[in-house]
Amino acid sequence: MKIAFIGGGAMGEAILAAVLNRGLSTPQKIWVSDAKEERRQHLKQTYQVSATESNRDAATKSDIIILAVKPQNLPEVMPELSGQIKPGQLVLSIIAGARIDTLCKGLAHRQVVRVMPNTPAQIGEGISVWTATPEVTDTQKEQAKAILSTMGREIFMADEGYLDIATAVSGSGPAYFFLFVECLVEAAVRIGLAEDTAQELVLQTMIGSGQLLKKSGKPPAELRRMVTSPGGTTAAALQQFENGNFNELVSRAVAAAYHRSKELGK
Repeated sequence: MKIAFIGGGAMGEAILAAVLNRGLSTPQKIWVSDAKEERRQHLKQTYQVSATESNRDAATKSDIIILAVKPQNLPEVMPELSGQIKPGQLVLSIIAGARIDTLCKGLAHRQVVRVMPNTPAQIGEGISVWTATPEVTDTQKEQAKAILSTMGREIFMADEGYLDIATAVSGSGPAYFFLFVECLVEAAVRIGLAEDTAQELVLQTMIGSGQLLKKSGKPPAELRRMVTSPGGTTAAALQQFENGNFNELVSRAVAAAYHRSKELGK
């Protein structure tokens, strides 16, 4: 695959690394554009790809254009690429909040895939939710699927509206887990553990619990009940979560992220 990466941010680099590691493309077939010289040099030296300051130059050399710029930079990038993208080129956007209609109009191009990835993609454990315009061919869909699969799992949704929900759940979701880890470590330190020990206990508990949930085939509610003895320590802790209306708090947080995602797309 001949691929151009427009923008060399962390998520774009994660896709670049994954594509190369899985042998989906080679450094000789990849171009990266970035406004910062330091960033271009980093990508060139690390991955042996071609790097340029010109978004247009990179885009015209590829079959697939991956838009990985920051949302606030998109209004500057689209006029530069508008009218320059050839029929048959696939545009794959990972720009948060940038709707397909906005991309199609701004780029004057209709073969567009929109993706909501998440940060575990950086270690090949991500999940990407994506959709495509009707003009995207079956072959291009397979290409998009292959690229996204290098970073973990992928789910196609015919309705773009589901990407706002995915943004609130899986896109922002890692931050929710990181926050819980922070809080659990702080709580452990507060009652007497050394910070490094607390960190180790919490991280392995989180990793092990996730693996148990994945491999056991049991629903989370059943696993929770298996750990919770009546009148025991877990029951005492869970009662505090219930008293604090934990379920409702999580629901409000996800709803806030969902509504913000919809606002960003206006």
